[in-house]
Order: sequence, then structure tokens, then C-alpha cells
Amino acid sequence: MTSDQLPVVPEGVSSIDIIDVQHGAFGINGSGDTSGFGGLIDPRVLPAASLPPYGGWFDEISEELELSLTARGIPMSSAVEKVVVDRGEITFFVRRDQLFAFASTLRDEPGLRFEFCSGVNGVHYPNDIGRELHAVYHLLSITHNRRIRIEVAAPDADPHIPSLVALYPTNDWHERETWDFFGIIFDGHPHLTRIEMPDDWPGHPQRKDYPLGGIPVEYKGATIPPPDQRRAYN
Repeated sequence: MTSDQLPVVPEGVSSIDIIDVQHGAFGINGSGDTSGFGGLIDPRVLPAASLPPYGGWFDEISEELELSLTARGIPMSSAVEKVVVDRGEITFFVRRDQLFAFASTLRDEPGLRFEFCSGVNGVHYPNDIGRELHAVYHLLSITHNRRIRIEVAAPDADPHIPSLVALYPTNDWHERETWDFFGIIFDGHPHLTRIEMPDDWPGHPQRKDYPLGGIPVEYKGATIPPPDQRRAYN
């Protein structure tokens, strides 16, 4: 990939983070690409920190957050790694050791009042070294009719993130599903067990390093062939 093929930095964004470059339609490594798009080169791009002012009510909640966290003895810079405004949405990248305090501030402060968390999802970026596992929370303020996201990163070597079930009980099954599929351990969850896969299932099947085929099928004694053996091109 040459410099003229790199993505353009959007207006209002300080830079971009290229965390990986995918080759082929599915990024297959170690076996043949059966998609027919083996020559495709696709950079995996994450927007970096946006520059204030963010515009509209994004600035209001950012200022209210900073005031409220400071009143709790937590500087904004110690809780938030960066703020990203992208595609008309705002995401706060929060340090995991400050996640619970940050979320409780969002929920309880009258000027914020994000009363509802609709769940948490996992993402696996195997080449985002030291930040391979991400948890993404979607919050809604019913009082102010606003939506934001929180994103928290943890390394593969220490996949622990505080549970938010005590603040948002709706996260109970969502945290279980995220652990089941990605292996993120939510410390303090009341019963962190598998919810989709059988209790004795090995591994976490939505991680990028999970095998795409060759897994025994329990009920019929068959196997799913690896991708490069499923079909061939003449």
C-alpha cells in the first residue's frame, strides 16, 4: 500500500490510527483465499482524538462531565484517553480503572442523566498491541434525549474490565455474552458464565484468532472443513 492509498483524515479529526491492513475479503492467513478477492488491500482505520469544540450538545456534556468528575476528585484527563466525534456520534474512550466512576457520573448527574445502558459489545483487534480487546457501551439519556458511547480497551494478557451491572442491571446478560464470545472478564459480575455456547466450549468464537473451520460438530459427528478446502476455483 502506497502513501496515496492511505485514507484521508476527516475534518475536525487530529489524525487516524491504522491498526491493521487486511489482505483479501476475509483477511485469511495461512490458507488460500477462496473469496476471489485475494488482491484486495483494506486498511483497518480508527479515528484518533477529535479536537474541541465538538459542536452542539457534545460540548455541553463534555464540559458537564469535566466539572462533575473534578468535583469527585477525578481529573478528566485521568479518566478519558480521548474523545472521538465521527459520523455524527460521540465516543468517550475511558481508562478501565475509571470506568465505574465515569459511568456513575453519567448516570447520576442531573445535567447528564444517562439513565439507560442498552448493553455492551466486544471487539477484537489482534494487532492493536496492548489494547487488543475493546468493550463498547451504548448509553441513552431519556431525560435529555441524547445518545453517547463509551469504549474501554484491555490487553489480551490482562482481559479484565469492571462490571457495570451494579449501575446498569441491563448489562447482566450482555456482559456474559461478551465474555462468552470475546473472553473479556467483567470483574464484579454476579454470575459470569457462558450464555450462548455450551459450558464446556473451548475458547471464545468471535475473536479474530479463533479458527474459521475444522471445529467438530457435536450433534452429527462431522467437521466443518477449513476455508481453503470448502470450494476450489479452476
